[in-house]
Amino acid sequence: MEIRDQVEQEAIEANRASASLTDEAVAAALAEAEALVRERSAAVLAANEADCAAAAGRLDEGTLDRLRLDAKRVDTLAGQAEATAAIDPLEREIGAWTLANGLEVSERRIPIGTVGANFEARPNVALDVAGQLLKSLNAAVLRTGGAALRTVTALVDDVLRPALERAGLPPGAVGIVRTPDHEGARVLVSLPQQIPLVILRGSGETTAALARLAAENGVRALAHAEGGGVL
Repeated sequence: MEIRDQVEQEAIEANRASASLTDEAVAAALAEAEALVRERSAAVLAANEADCAAAAGRLDEGTLDRLRLDAKRVDTLAGQAEATAAIDPLEREIGAWTLANGLEVSERRIPIGTVGANFEARPNVALDVAGQLLKSLNAAVLRTGGAALRTVTALVDDVLRPALERAGLPPGAVGIVRTPDHEGARVLVSLPQQIPLVILRGSGETTAALARLAAENGVRALAHAEGGGVL
């Protein structure tokens, strides 16, 4: 399957799934994710060991350390999912008022639908971003650096998707770009109908170039290519 076709299919499934998300079901799914991280830690650690072995000699020690998982870090991942599950649902109805002419006005927070996320080779970000997007009732399509692809794929396929299923939600609510090729990131920011917003984590010219490509394709991007952060 071509890279564009694969990413589009993940995005289509995520869009379909987004309509099923509810505060209660998402909280249940994230609680299940906490349990599954612990239950399937061996599979996650095996995938991470393969990633680290392949990256040895190619990445500097600091980057390699951010990529590496161990039992303690897996436990932190589980705690991260548990903490996100426990957060109170967002207030959807912010305020309402009536104009002088009798027109009633209300301000509401409405989910976007599906949000893309491109992030560096840090496995913890997969649960972090996916959890926050699901908590806001948005589906996700994740794309990580090639060095962490095995680990993030394990977290999606062995943890997040089964957790969604256990909570009665479509597993496609979390998608993943299943290629280390940079074309995957370019496709992610080129699908305005399926993925209208993409979060770009990282710095430097690569992130800035993706932000420009997103703008050219009518996709909104939250990026911090020269440092800083996004709330």
